Amino acid sequence: MIEKLEERREQLERELQELIVRRDELNKKAREYRENRNRLNDEVKELLNKVRELKAKRDELNQKVKEFKAKKDELYREVDELYEKLDELRKNIDKGGRPLSEIEREIRRLEFIQQTTVMTIERERALVERIARLKRELEERKAQLEKHAEFRSLISRIRDLKERIRKIREEMTKTMKEADRFHEEMIEKLRELDEKRKNADEFHESFIRAKKEADFCHARIQNIRRDIKDLEKVIKALKARIEKSREYKEREELMKKAREIYEMFKRGEKIETEDLLILQRAGLI
Repeated sequence: MIEKLEERREQLERELQELIVRRDELNKKAREYRENRNRLNDEVKELLNKVRELKAKRDELNQKVKEFKAKKDELYREVDELYEKLDELRKNIDKGGRPLSEIEREIRRLEFIQQTTVMTIERERALVERIARLKRELEERKAQLEKHAEFRSLISRIRDLKERIRKIREEMTKTMKEADRFHEEMIEKLRELDEKRKNADEFHESFIRAKKEADFCHARIQNIRRDIKDLEKVIKALKARIEKSREYKEREELMKKAREIYEMFKRGEKIETEDLLILQRAGLI
């Protein structure tokens, strides 16, 4: 029985060592997964700050674009008002001509179509030629009418306003491009952020699995250690009992032998030195 118990203890000790190695490996992996997760989470935080910074710059530039557009629209309204005055004046000077404001609005409408519509090369070329013809018509009409001082003054004011509009449009276009650049960079950072966040989540899941398995191994290790300790107590108790039984048996045999020698001694038979030692050990002399 003791042999079987000792075999079981050895088996448990082998299992214990295997579990300790496995637990330590899992804890090492869990630490690595956690470190990678934390590193990526830190990078995600940095990217979030960068995205917020880029968004703030983009929004600031878009606000400037709105302000440029509002100013441009305001100047266009002034231009339209001056054209209305020109048309009133033209009616008295050039009664058969087409209203200049109508030509200007048509040019503006066609330019907007050119800037915002996708079209074939042939259609775009035809549109550009039409705009050019209208501009030539407008300038020729202005040149004819500029012979009159009042008309010339209005035309000069319109040209000044259009120059201001042109500069505002240039600034607005430049600002829009810059805003688009910040927007594209922000989108790229968001894609990078999503990828890092996904990887961080995967490392976290791996960390949880490794930690859970390591904890299971540790719990099993604790149970096995208790089982080994209990087995050792049982083995020790059994050995003590066996030892005690052996000593008792030896004592009985000694007393039996001593009584036989003592009877020989009483009968006057010769006894040896060894027999005297046995009697002494048995406490009979």
